[in-house]
Amino acid sequence: MIGTLERFIVPLMAVVLMASPRAAGGQTSAVVYPLVPRPREVIRRPAQPLADGVRIESAARSDTLAVRSLAEMLRERGISASAAGRGLTVRLLRSDSPQGRAALTTAGLRWEAAMREEGYALVTGQGSATIIASAPSGIFYGVQTLGQLIDGRGGSARLRGAAIRDWPAMRYRGFHDDLSRGPVPTLEFQKKQIRAFAAYKINVYSPYFEHTLSYRANPLVAPPGGGMTPEQVRELVAYARAYHIEVIPEQEAFGHLHHLLKYELYSPLGETPHGHVLAPGQVGSLPLIRQMFAEIDSLFPGRFIHLGADETFELGRGQTAERVRAEGIGPVYLDFLKQIEAALRGRDKRFLFWGDVAMNSPDLVKTLPKDLIPVAWDYDPAPSFDKLIAPFRDAGMETWVAPGVNSWNRVYPDFALALPNIQGFVRDGQRLGATGVLNTSWDDDGESLFAQTWYGVLFGAAAGWQPGESSIEDFQRSYGRVFHGDTSGRVDQAQRKLMACHALLRKVGVSDASDYIFWLDPWSEEGQRIGQKIRPIASDLRVLAESAIVLLADARRVPLRETDALDAMDLGARRIDLIGMKFQFADEIVQMYARAADSVSSSASRDLGDITGINGRLQDLRDAYSLVRDEYERQWLRENRPYWLHNVLARFDLAAQLWISRADRIGQARQVWYRTRKLPLAESVGLPASRPATP
Repeated sequence: MIGTLERFIVPLMAVVLMASPRAAGGQTSAVVYPLVPRPREVIRRPAQPLADGVRIESAARSDTLAVRSLAEMLRERGISASAAGRGLTVRLLRSDSPQGRAALTTAGLRWEAAMREEGYALVTGQGSATIIASAPSGIFYGVQTLGQLIDGRGGSARLRGAAIRDWPAMRYRGFHDDLSRGPVPTLEFQKKQIRAFAAYKINVYSPYFEHTLSYRANPLVAPPGGGMTPEQVRELVAYARAYHIEVIPEQEAFGHLHHLLKYELYSPLGETPHGHVLAPGQVGSLPLIRQMFAEIDSLFPGRFIHLGADETFELGRGQTAERVRAEGIGPVYLDFLKQIEAALRGRDKRFLFWGDVAMNSPDLVKTLPKDLIPVAWDYDPAPSFDKLIAPFRDAGMETWVAPGVNSWNRVYPDFALALPNIQGFVRDGQRLGATGVLNTSWDDDGESLFAQTWYGVLFGAAAGWQPGESSIEDFQRSYGRVFHGDTSGRVDQAQRKLMACHALLRKVGVSDASDYIFWLDPWSEEGQRIGQKIRPIASDLRVLAESAIVLLADARRVPLRETDALDAMDLGARRIDLIGMKFQFADEIVQMYARAADSVSSSASRDLGDITGINGRLQDLRDAYSLVRDEYERQWLRENRPYWLHNVLARFDLAAQLWISRADRIGQARQVWYRTRKLPLAESVGLPASRPATP
């Protein structure tokens, strides 16, 4: 039956990069080079050996980071790097220098205005590789592409030859990271994120704050151990700037403020008591906003600040009820948004805001200040995203688009939804003139691990850099090799297996591999209802998840990169496998207990032993939750502060205790059977009376 699942798996296809005729005298060549993002123009050239190492030449102090980055990539692959020696020479040149112009002319490449800010040219020759750019960011991005062209390790390494011209389709290519719903990363992990973002040509990092920025003027709100301090913010901003990344903070300024409004000192400012939304007419609302953003302004020196202002569901249910009844949600919402902008104006900043509420009042959108930047968002695949973008474009406003990696509320991200969502939204954004993409992760139930999201993060990076509709198949062919150094294709296969798990669950009417299903008691009323849907595909689900685990283990027989992401992927696969196991074993336990109740023979003893003896099903479920708990804790602490962790670990402990207590109760029933050859009723030991019929 597992063969029938292949149609749920996106096929593995070769990456083919077509060169522009103008790139090399009208000649074109298909290039089977896995690269992320895919360069605009690529011509294949002969490969160059790296057995003698690499000599790096650069005269510009502003290229120090690029030089260091290249040297680190080489060392990671066992290749010597220095400013002297006899190996392949890498030259970093400016496009307006005589040497840069000569290199372009010799290669038959043309420099143009669109390449000036972040573009680059990369040309390999006999014993050399030359990167030409106008700006340090272009040099840095060219170096990252050069690193992806390196094949092998140590003495057998070689540089795949190419002539490349490349520049971004979108000016702002960002990632938006939820820091307010559970996981709060350590500064060390944020720096790791910055390095990886920059390596794939992301130039915006947007941390999301509801209450986890430690305000000196409002010290009550940030949780102890769970807030970024001013010192940490300054260090992160400076670190990101060196990697050509602007940090754009998002501080919710309208909705999503429950962790502030739950305190009695702030509750009067809420639309409803201890609610989620600031009341527009409340005299203290704007002063609070000014206070928060004055500190933000001092900490984040960039050009942009994100105001949030999404999902203001409570508006009109409390303090503004009468006004909303008289005027409508749209006018009240947009009026307060304009008040916020006016209150913060004069800070030499531009303000972003989420477009989900404003888009429903397109005529009123035209009254907003034109330098506000609406960010249209949606996280599901769709044939078109025009309706989310057009109201703002038609109002003459600059727009950004925000797809998502679909990691929230799931034991592993649902990339079967995320990749087409990113692909379509960014495609339509580019066509309608959006200048930025802000790919998103959210941590709604506080259980997400960032290391599981890199697949979606990198595809978002590719989609924002590449013009038009980015190829999912090309990306899937490239990811494992580029990010992990896996030349076997097994990491890519494992990702597709986990995508197929989600698709399989959706096929039977279950949303996907959600945290909700992971924690659900299969013997509860809801658990039995969901179990009817999962039962027919539980075996196939487990085979897919377990196959992913095996593929990852096989891939790791050789040294790979980004091993924490592989560990996080393995954890996701194990959690999906446990979903299937739980429903399977719960059914088997019910069946075995029913058989034992109907028998006085030795087979009853065997059934009871299989339920609660050594290696019994109940012990298996206890062991599974305990094992996954320990691995989850290790993964969490690799990237996050201890804050919030115990909220999740408590759920693992509770799940393990549930199966332990059931093992104890049925163990006692087993002792009764030994004495009397009779078993208590199933319901009396916590079992359903019988397994529900398959629908």
